[in-house]
Amino acid sequence: MSDRKLWSPSTTRNNINKFTRYINKEVNINTYEDLHRWSIEKKEVFWDKIWQFTNIIGEKKNIIFRDSEKFIETKFFENSFLNYAENCLQNNNDDDAIIFYNEQKISKRVSWKQLRSNVFKISHYFKSINIKQQDRIAAVLPNLPETVQAFLACAQIGAVWSSCSSDFGPRAIIDRFKQIEPKVLIITDHYFYNNKKIDTLKYIKSIINEIRSIENIIIVPYGENKILIEDFKYKNWNEILKSKDKYERFEKYNFNHPLYILYSSGTTGIPKCIVHGAGGSLIQHKKEHQLHLDIKENDKVFYFTTCGWMMWNWLVSSLASKTAIVLYDGSPFFPNNEYLFDIVEKEKITFFGTGAKYIDYLKQNKIIIKDKYKLSKLKTIASTGSPLVQESFEYIYCNVKNDLHLASISGGTDIVSCFVIGNPNMDVYSGEIQCAGLGMDVDIFNEKGNSIKQKKGELVCKTPFPSKPIYFWNDKGNKKYLDAYFKKYKNVWHHGDFCEKTENNGFIIYGRSDATLNAGGVRFGTAELYRVVENIDNIIECVAVEHSIYNDTEVILFIKAQSNFNLNDDLIKLIKFEIKSYLSPKHVPKKIFQVKDIPKTKSGKIVELTIKKIINGLDVENKKTLINPDCLKEFENIYKEMKIN
Repeated sequence: MSDRKLWSPSTTRNNINKFTRYINKEVNINTYEDLHRWSIEKKEVFWDKIWQFTNIIGEKKNIIFRDSEKFIETKFFENSFLNYAENCLQNNNDDDAIIFYNEQKISKRVSWKQLRSNVFKISHYFKSINIKQQDRIAAVLPNLPETVQAFLACAQIGAVWSSCSSDFGPRAIIDRFKQIEPKVLIITDHYFYNNKKIDTLKYIKSIINEIRSIENIIIVPYGENKILIEDFKYKNWNEILKSKDKYERFEKYNFNHPLYILYSSGTTGIPKCIVHGAGGSLIQHKKEHQLHLDIKENDKVFYFTTCGWMMWNWLVSSLASKTAIVLYDGSPFFPNNEYLFDIVEKEKITFFGTGAKYIDYLKQNKIIIKDKYKLSKLKTIASTGSPLVQESFEYIYCNVKNDLHLASISGGTDIVSCFVIGNPNMDVYSGEIQCAGLGMDVDIFNEKGNSIKQKKGELVCKTPFPSKPIYFWNDKGNKKYLDAYFKKYKNVWHHGDFCEKTENNGFIIYGRSDATLNAGGVRFGTAELYRVVENIDNIIECVAVEHSIYNDTEVILFIKAQSNFNLNDDLIKLIKFEIKSYLSPKHVPKKIFQVKDIPKTKSGKIVELTIKKIINGLDVENKKTLINPDCLKEFENIYKEMKIN
């Protein structure tokens, strides 16, 4: 852990201070710790104030929070009503609502007026094909303006949205959508990645043959009007938008009405279908956007994401704060490594978010962003997806911009939001997430369920929050739901992150707790090992797992190196020396292997558990959830060699 301060706020003109003044008419709050404590102890008052302060449109009734002995049975705003789409479509002018770029340098702008009109046309079409409340609409789409429009139209009429990234294979798509039985499938004809045009429709027959619930198919042309397909019935998206018919009504639905279905990673079996409510998602996102990240009306919010990652859902909700959203589709490193910052500079982006791995890549390749770009309007950079290590914090301030708020944030698909997050009013310390989110009763527990500080343990949330899943799909008796979060600690949400609360009341996440290593009785997270190893020249990334041997375990490290660079005795000695020096002798892996690639999920997360299974001779059930399943063969061969030797 570092106590090095990298940034201090230079202004108090932010939304969180404005909110504090707003509530101080009734209570006396002096520090963020006071504010956070009050948000937990006075849940009903706090979430009521968030509704008012963030200007949620809806019919708010007087029951804000109904407690229960069981965490999952608590309800927020159970008698209140709203329409998610109405909250996202408040503006109706010619200003930009959506700004789109792709790796082929195609760009598009959609005004608020256009966005409303297109959403209303799509809603009318959904109504014309008899889509009703809670019917499911599934999408296999790139990060296009059309994707946002389809989702908002779905939300407008009370249907339930679910999407996969366009790079998902047929098995991964079927495993997800077959469970929820969608009536409509929306799919693009192709997409681009790393300068390759990829056909999306080649799997369409196998999808519709297995998912028999699909009654209507809509194809979104990627920049072209012509779709040359004759062997199945479909509707061209552009034909829908040519219609003059619109459905302009915003019917209000219950606060806990289902909005979308997201999916667990599926690395241990068929992905679980996590159903999120409209009101819980909206109020949580508005709190995070406006208070924790100081997003304001007329800002431009750019998050590099795909439609298969929950950050896409999070990004779209920022429309409800009357901001323009910036979408990017394609490789972040094509046509050049700095292309995303080309967009940030050109569009005068105020908020830029990305995965930690993207920042790590820029750091490893010694790319000096500040030499090329002024980034005069950029106020905030957010990072999530995996732990952002100290060196990457320092890279941002040294090589990108020294006067901005770097907000490392962490939560997950499970809550479609964050447990720990940034605060524009607090100092940024190297390697630390600044604080627990308001209304999130976050703590660190040891194995016995006792609260600990400045020690590594399990990240938990002790009391409910509005964005908890409303249920899991087809989950009789909430068994999957309870097993996922409440198996370890009774009635306390166990998130599965290995974490530490610092003396600054910040947080350091060391990786997933099911991926922690235990060497010589010392339990440590993989992230701290990766931080050391990936700072060594010529090493791109690495992964470490436990290998069971007799009555003990040993740590095995796999590295991916630059092309034409081979692991040798000198490099092995250097790796072990660096780990021993920076961490401890017990952190040093027993064996080190070089591999050509490291398996990842479609959202770019390394699957330590999958590798652990292979190295311990266990079957891997769901290889199709990976973006690069072929690389598992190399790990299987290493396991076989280890058995022989």
